[in-house]
Amino acid sequence: MSIILALLAAVFAALTGILAKIGIKDVDSNLATAIRTVVVLVMAFLVVAVTGQLHAAFEVQGRALLFIVLSGITTGLSWLCFFKAIQIGDVSKVVPIDKSSIVITILLSFIVLQEPAPPLVILGGAIITAGTFILIGKTKSDKKVKVTQSYIFLAILAAVFAALTSILAKIGINEVDSNVATFIRTIVILIFAWAIVFFQGTVKDMKTITKKSYLFLGLSGIATGLSWLCYFAAIAIGKVSVVAPIDKFSVVLTMVLSFIILKEKPTRNTIIGGIVITIGTVLLIV
Repeated sequence: MSIILALLAAVFAALTGILAKIGIKDVDSNLATAIRTVVVLVMAFLVVAVTGQLHAAFEVQGRALLFIVLSGITTGLSWLCFFKAIQIGDVSKVVPIDKSSIVITILLSFIVLQEPAPPLVILGGAIITAGTFILIGKTKSDKKVKVTQSYIFLAILAAVFAALTSILAKIGINEVDSNVATFIRTIVILIFAWAIVFFQGTVKDMKTITKKSYLFLGLSGIATGLSWLCYFAAIAIGKVSVVAPIDKFSVVLTMVLSFIILKEKPTRNTIIGGIVITIGTVLLIV
């Protein structure tokens, strides 16, 4: 069941990327993220309300609440580090480093959660990582800008915080319903997202966003909410070392949907990378 939920999380995550791509045109990416997070929070609230678990959200305390909040904070920190890194550094170097979070997640699940390390999980994780690097490929830049190496450190931090998010969430939801945990975690992420927007001063740009952009940002928020609900339900009943890599399969699904919906042209790197990631995912499922 955890594998099915992880695959659903990947599908919705892929739809998030496609819908956001359409809606984010001429919209600041951080502002778009903040808007989508509002929709996710509304969805999370409706889920706990409909299932009669709203009261449970206010009853979570102690160790469980601590780790759920920490998982939300690490998500926010990951975003902060990632956006700062791509602001001052080369995206073609930052993104691959950030994607390495999958390897860190698997390693931490073995060390912190004491999950077993089957050879196929290790091999599958390694293959997915290799496929991700192939998929990203190399980008050419016409401008040579001198920057400090601090962006590499920030990109590494972004990957570490992303990995910690899964581990902390796994610990936090051991004694809490996954939907309740998602609701609490989303509140923390919402605070982070809007803090960034207000800090940047881009909140004033909300009145210039078109109805089409709001529509697709809203739809991407719904897809994000469904992805998160499926993902955290999956790690609640399954192994993080298996669920997290399968969830990353959304990279391949996003690629396929971009060819079909966005009419983007496939390259050799995207095709080979997609095939490699698919092979790695199959190994994890087996």
